[in-house]
Amino acid sequence: MIRATALYPQGGKFDADYYVQKHMPLVAEKCGAALVKWEYDQGVAGGMPGQPAPYVAAGHMYFNSLPEMMQAMGPNIGVILADIPNFTDQQPTMQISEIVKG
Repeated sequence: MIRATALYPQGGKFDADYYVQKHMPLVAEKCGAALVKWEYDQGVAGGMPGQPAPYVAAGHMYFNSLPEMMQAMGPNIGVILADIPNFTDQQPTMQISEIVKG
């Protein structure tokens, strides 16, 4: 299984309600059945006591395989990226991972 994670850094605007209610449903609609599930995490703390979370939020999208993810996201990436300014003024850091054990 493949997990694509978008990490949104602290320090700018981030509208969690828009992200959960509009952006991720848009992603789900565009990706169709290739998107197995999605999750939203809200940052609450860093690694040391009293340290702030480095990211305000993380969005996780799960796909059965990298080719399926690329096929689903490829033709829709422009629409998905164009929606980002509607909920944040920060550039997300992306990571694509293979889930080895889950």
